[in-house]
Amino acid sequence: MSDTTARPRTALVTGASSGIGAATVRALAAAGFRTVAAARRAERCEALAAEVGGRAVQLDVTDPASVAALAEAVPEVDVVVHSAGGAFGTDRVEDGDPEGWQRMYDVNVVGVLRVHQALLPAVRRGGNGHVVVLGSIAGFEVYPGGGGYTAVKHAVNALCRTLRLELLGEPVRVTEIAPGMVETEFSVVRLGSEEAAAKVYEGLTPLTAEDVADIVAFAVTRPPHVDVDKVVVRPVAQADAAHVHRARG
Repeated sequence: MSDTTARPRTALVTGASSGIGAATVRALAAAGFRTVAAARRAERCEALAAEVGGRAVQLDVTDPASVAALAEAVPEVDVVVHSAGGAFGTDRVEDGDPEGWQRMYDVNVVGVLRVHQALLPAVRRGGNGHVVVLGSIAGFEVYPGGGGYTAVKHAVNALCRTLRLELLGEPVRVTEIAPGMVETEFSVVRLGSEEAAAKVYEGLTPLTAEDVADIVAFAVTRPPHVDVDKVVVRPVAQADAAHVHRARG
């Protein structure tokens, strides 16, 4: 799965302090990349970097100054994995909290914009660049109580498709990965407790962070002429956002 590029490629992962981001750092380090783990929780990133022999950088994708500091600290990067994101609440549209919606948009969409703009010059210079965005099946499906999050992830999907067109002809690949149910801290943050989050996965085997990280590693280790454009991955027990089979205890 390794590439033939003369120097080791550098991969930066946002949202790397936990979940899919942390698993992706481990997977890319195992694939031979020099890794940069970036997230708000710097101590977690530092522990992860020590584990895999990479670097750690503190990053808040909602803070322009933090993103600018990231670009200065990491002048050489070939692969950027946009894993930072999240959902807040499950309100119906009529009860939606505009501030919560705005916060989701800032993290999931504008955060990708900020980091992409800051790092694209370096990605271009390498001659074999790759932009990977962790989307969701919520980027093309909807469900009751998910209006805010699905609206945000639909925007992420539109952003990825636009990048694919805008970067056509350049040596920069774009991949969107859209998982279904993955058991990480995601549901804890969204629902506010581990107990509530556990109920989401009752009676089924969800995807793990490592399952998704394996797909990221596969995509970025293809030959330079191959672009894995979009991957949709779900647990076997999930047909779509609203239809899940749960085993009866």
